[in-house]
Amino acid sequence: MKRIVVDPINRIEGHLRVEIKVDEATGKVEDALSSGTAWRGIELIVKGRDPRDAWLFAQRICGVCTTVHALGALRAVEDALNIEIPNNANYIRNIIAATQTVHDHLVHFYHLHALDWVSPVAALKADPAATAALQNTVLEKYRLDMPGPVAYNTDAYPKDFPKATTLYFKEVQNKIQKIVDSGQLGIFAAHYWDHPDYAVLPAEVHLMAVAHYLNMLDKQREIVMPHVVFGGKNPHPHYIVGGMPCAISMNDMNAPVNSERLAIVDNAVNLAINVVNYFYLPDILAIGDLYVKAGYVDGGGLAKERVIGFGEFPEGKYRGTTSGDYHKNLLLRSNGVVENFAQGIAQAVFYPFEPSDLTDPGVLAEGVEHSWYTYPEAGKDLHPWSGVTSPQYTGPKEGTKTEWKYLDEGGKYSWLKTPKWKGKMAEVGPLARYIIIYTKIKKGIITEPTWAEKMIVDQIEAVSKLINLPPEKWLPTTVGRTAARALDAQLNAYINKYFFDKLINNIKAGDTTVANTDKWDPSTWPAESKGVGLHEAPRGALSHWVVIKNGKIENYQAVVPSTWNACPRDSNAGYGAYEASMIDTHVKVAENPLEILRVIHSFDPCLACATHLYNNEGKEIAVVRTDPYL
Repeated sequence: MKRIVVDPINRIEGHLRVEIKVDEATGKVEDALSSGTAWRGIELIVKGRDPRDAWLFAQRICGVCTTVHALGALRAVEDALNIEIPNNANYIRNIIAATQTVHDHLVHFYHLHALDWVSPVAALKADPAATAALQNTVLEKYRLDMPGPVAYNTDAYPKDFPKATTLYFKEVQNKIQKIVDSGQLGIFAAHYWDHPDYAVLPAEVHLMAVAHYLNMLDKQREIVMPHVVFGGKNPHPHYIVGGMPCAISMNDMNAPVNSERLAIVDNAVNLAINVVNYFYLPDILAIGDLYVKAGYVDGGGLAKERVIGFGEFPEGKYRGTTSGDYHKNLLLRSNGVVENFAQGIAQAVFYPFEPSDLTDPGVLAEGVEHSWYTYPEAGKDLHPWSGVTSPQYTGPKEGTKTEWKYLDEGGKYSWLKTPKWKGKMAEVGPLARYIIIYTKIKKGIITEPTWAEKMIVDQIEAVSKLINLPPEKWLPTTVGRTAARALDAQLNAYINKYFFDKLINNIKAGDTTVANTDKWDPSTWPAESKGVGLHEAPRGALSHWVVIKNGKIENYQAVVPSTWNACPRDSNAGYGAYEASMIDTHVKVAENPLEILRVIHSFDPCLACATHLYNNEGKEIAVVRTDPYL
């Protein structure tokens, strides 16, 4: 048995360390630990502040998620104060959220995860002419043609296709060759390029995918333009409690939102659809098909046992979350829990997630058994409204507090808490959303699916037909988790179009209202109130919890997707999603655990969302400058 440490996990947001115990003879992982290695302090930073400012602070939790924590915070405060936002504000927030999901998934795969599957070194062996032919074959075989919900398409013709010429791929190959010859791999450095898994794909697939990696460095900037138009900037667009701060006028060309700027949004929405349909999804399906055919159907872990979701995209006005109003008219009703999906739909069990569950500490709670925190009552989990963020760092099992050798799996070993549903662990994310919607429809729980829910079923069944495997065999795997993210990107690209069309029609009808300020004055608030904001973020089910007392934030907790997935184990609930997925993964070369990186990256870790580093005075600890010219 060999103990392998990967610290830090690179190509993620934040700081993550994993340790595995692997049997070198069989490649079986016997145990695994996931440790967030920076302390969360955001809850303490917002405590005592004006709740109207909570979104501004919470949004700075992360620079990759950029906007999701703002939405969670806004919904929490609006729930607490019983504020209903106007239709335009709801549509705009939905557009920003869908844009974020498409952008996040694209960046995640091409710039954070793709190099676990494809190799720039292997791309040097490719025939550029054969790669050009392969590009056309991939588009013909793996393009998942899904009609969008809006009949009128403002895009005159598809403008963004992958290049498929011999010269183009030859020039890309020349660029890669120069990097390799220099001995400085730059963005392709520090990886296991000699790992046997890279032989699963032909050299031409490697070259095609690396070319698209470079393409997306430019495309991703244009896709996120709706954030700039509606929110003023990206990252961290602007919001306001009660709606949006972007005034709408079709007559004033200096207005934040006018006809010219709506045209910019329209172009970005159409670009996102084309980029997902012609680059991202075909690449994922081509690569995934080859890996699945080679027998790579491991890494499912907790997804096989239990997934949870909260639901997303309110179609119109709603008043509050804990009231149940938020869940009455959702485009994606992924609220619920599914157990045992890997055993097939007949054996899968669905549990509804009711509004009353939000207030019940027996349903949602966080524990700290293996976390570097202390609770008032040892061994007792706390509901987020009663959550306590009190650090208690104890150090590793072997080594010193500053120089770790091995973590203490029997004690505390992570700065992440452990969220639970009814005392159980659950995986969140695009994979969870897809499993929940698919199960609800197939078991007749959803009898009249929305166009978006129907699209999810159509996507899953199209992929199942393509790779000749039932959903329960390929979805709860590392390949399936990665594919679900791409399918989710396609879905959200069309959701973007859907809500943009609603916004345009609403403006045409004469409605330009973007904010409800009836309860802006704190004198209109109750002396004490509680609220929760739910959001299906790109990485999964997100919840922000606020307690407001005498006009100030009395308590604040954020239970984020990477907390659900990357959390440490629990003696009663078992392993979290990261740890379970690593245990469910076969490792070929213990010293080069590419498979472990691949399965962890399939979650798109965002440890910055789960952990934040400040000293006791709330001051900056250190700045590391990587640009010599700054």
